[in-house]
Amino acid sequence: MARLTVQTPETAAPEAAERLLAAQKANGFLPNLLGVLANAPTALETYQVVGAINGRTSLSPAEREVIQITAASRNGCGFCVAGHTKLSLKALKLDEKLVADLREIKALDDPKLNALARFTLALIEQRGQVSDEQLKEFLDAGYGEQQVLEAVLGVSLASLCNYANNVAQTLINKELQEFA
Repeated sequence: MARLTVQTPETAAPEAAERLLAAQKANGFLPNLLGVLANAPTALETYQVVGAINGRTSLSPAEREVIQITAASRNGCGFCVAGHTKLSLKALKLDEKLVADLREIKALDDPKLNALARFTLALIEQRGQVSDEQLKEFLDAGYGEQQVLEAVLGVSLASLCNYANNVAQTLINKELQEFA
């Protein structure tokens, strides 16, 4: 049982109910994360707005998932690991080994994606205070200053979700269980 209420469109505050209905329609089910975030309608709004903004970065969908799965794995968020695993495998058709390595925080075969995963970990573990060497390694892998800040954006989005789920002990929806 989650430690925070998982709101539904029927129980949520009016300013969150419409967002939950739209998410339920788009996903075919209501992810429990959204029900938890609906306890604070502005948190739900932030997640959805920042998520949409994150989707417009110069990073590819695969690169965005490298950040999300790396962060979720490092932050111990089983819900986000499951959700992003499903997205990566089913919607994006990412390589199963890549996703498995991300989940286990292992080195990736692709040098550029590996640099992104390592930089993501450095951002999280050092709270943004990466060394000159870590920044150079990321830039030398083919990323630029724009992607440095887009990685920070991705980590900030992941932090909202990971921390909310960790506090709430959000149960993983049955639709995501096979990816847990």
